[in-house]
Amino acid sequence: QVQLVESGGDLVQAGGSLRLFCAASGSIFGINTMGWYRQAPGKLRELVALITSGGSTNYADSVKGRFTISRDNAKNTVHLQMNSLKPEDTAIYYCKLDLGWRGNYWGQGTQVTVSS
Repeated sequence: QVQLVESGGDLVQAGGSLRLFCAASGSIFGINTMGWYRQAPGKLRELVALITSGGSTNYADSVKGRFTISRDNAKNTVHLQMNSLKPEDTAIYYCKLDLGWRGNYWGQGTQVTVSS
């Protein structure tokens, strides 16, 4: 089976920075696409950023220029560097691993709160 463990969520003031971490373990073969999603109260879960096995990245328009996704293939980890944080970024952030025909696997979520 596959397990994802997330960490790094915290309370931060507007304009500050935060770095999220996600470690994958279990029955994983090769390098796979991974991503970060978030869900605010009363809203649907939305894509924040993703990174492919080849290192290509995509970002939601709302975070372009402020967030950076990266990965360490040797350690099976993915990171999300968040700068210039806004109150609108407040949400639970989830890590996702795409295993193709085996489906998608999700972390437990980590809370990010940005104060005014």
